[in-house]
Amino acid sequence: MKLDIYVNYRGVCEQAFRFYEQHIGGKITSMMAFNQLPDSTNVPKGRENDILHATIEIGETVLRGADIPNAEPIRSVYLTLRVDSAEEAERLYSLLSEGGEIFMPMEETFFALRYAQLRDKFGTSWMLLCEHPSTEA
Repeated sequence: MKLDIYVNYRGVCEQAFRFYEQHIGGKITSMMAFNQLPDSTNVPKGRENDILHATIEIGETVLRGADIPNAEPIRSVYLTLRVDSAEEAERLYSLLSEGGEIFMPMEETFFALRYAQLRDKFGTSWMLLCEHPSTEA
């Protein structure tokens, strides 16, 4: 059994996935817009280029997504990127926080060398974590 994550975007799924692929090492494995359906006659007007379904692999996790007109930003769920170095945590923090909203700035905590919470410009909430060597399982 595997657990995947599905995120609804408000018209920016493709941009988000391409950004994650380019900057955090993800690999897009599928992306289909409504206009690629075999029978695209029933596609709502103005949604032809919206993403119907996409998948990207980030590490060993699969993130799935779609464009949903009234999608709300993620509120109570965070995608957590656990990295091996403080430098990588800082790089990701700078990248993902640009144009987004910082909930907790990057800092050292009792449980991590670097830890932060933010929402990126696409509406995805992230936790960034570089654990202390003694807390790694």
